[in-house]
Amino acid sequence: MSQDHTHQNLLAAPGAGPAPTELPADPAVALIAERGRERFMEIVAAHPASSLCWALLAEGSLRIGSREGDVAAYAYARTGYHRGLDALRRAGWKGAGPIPWEHVPNRGFLRALWALAQAARRIGEAEEYERCAQFLRDSSETAYTELALPSAAKPEPVTPEPVTPEPVTPEPVTPEPVTPEPVTPGPVAPESVPLVSRSEAPAADAG
Repeated sequence: MSQDHTHQNLLAAPGAGPAPTELPADPAVALIAERGRERFMEIVAAHPASSLCWALLAEGSLRIGSREGDVAAYAYARTGYHRGLDALRRAGWKGAGPIPWEHVPNRGFLRALWALAQAARRIGEAEEYERCAQFLRDSSETAYTELALPSAAKPEPVTPEPVTPEPVTPEPVTPEPVTPEPVTPGPVAPESVPLVSRSEAPAADAG
């Protein structure tokens, strides 16, 4: 039986198959909400079984957008994933069946699972990405809608329509007539007149 067929059966026959698994409350959640920004790493160290703590670390590393961040995210997410599997088994999970997103304590595991899928895809583990993505969808269709679909949606680029400017006809400009003002020569200082010697002066006509 294929994974797709199993997934369809879980949705089509809600009364058949394993009962939904609900994890107990995560004590780290209240601490993160109260003082997570200042003491987050202390909370993680105090509650290493919290899948939510590891999921948050993985999500933060994925946002870095570097090879180092992707590798760190893979390690964080895989830790949260396995700690979540341990908690699910203690809660009666038998390896299959719904893990509803609507039950809030389940969200730490489901977020770690999706972070693991994303990190696996970034480091080239395509098969693991497909397996984790299908596991998420089989566990909770709502979780898949909340986590996987928003990250897969990419807005289409918007190409602006070309704008053709309307031709502008300049108005004719008629220059105003300019009347020159009369120029009255100013007085000339005697010092500016060159001296003429007697030998250079023209001789008077003898009469």
